[in-house]
Amino acid sequence: MSEVEAEKKSFPWVSILPVLLFGALALVFLKGLNNSDQNRKLPSVLIGKPAPQFDLKPIEGLAVPVPGLKTADLKQGQVTVVNFWASWCIPCRQEHPNLIELGKMSGKEGFKLVGINYKDKPKDAARFLRQLGSSYAAIGSDYSGRVGIDWGVVGVPETYIVDGKGVITYKFIGPISRKAMMEDLLPKIREAMGKK
Repeated sequence: MSEVEAEKKSFPWVSILPVLLFGALALVFLKGLNNSDQNRKLPSVLIGKPAPQFDLKPIEGLAVPVPGLKTADLKQGQVTVVNFWASWCIPCRQEHPNLIELGKMSGKEGFKLVGINYKDKPKDAARFLRQLGSSYAAIGSDYSGRVGIDWGVVGVPETYIVDGKGVITYKFIGPISRKAMMEDLLPKIREAMGKK
């Protein structure tokens, strides 16, 4: 067999190889999407440690003004759910109705829901909350993203549970679905409160 004939026989494999590699990568990606609940349970180095020090100003222009947020607010004996979000974040918009519901539950359950607006223009954040509503007891503006870095935020939305002494007990990555709220987040909140 000549060299030219050998090249012709191997040519189809060479042209198909990129397509096969792309298909394999697509399958890996889809598997990752299907296992998204597992991805949300990635451990955080901050679990079991005090929340980082911060002092954030409130967001101006809200329909109902709420105070800013600082570390001392997380050490007042009450479990706090801290949600990092942004107006430019599509998954934040998806989870927002569930956060409204979680905020309504907070009074009955005995915890507090607060927000940290991450790398967002305050006017955009205020417009987002005026349009969709808010049940945050406090919202801090982390315009620079520094506080998010200190907390280990890899992408919004992310939600943390902080016990009454200011210690982070749980981290949830990604948008909170109703199922995740009922089967994952609420049990972890109750656990942090000492309830079973």
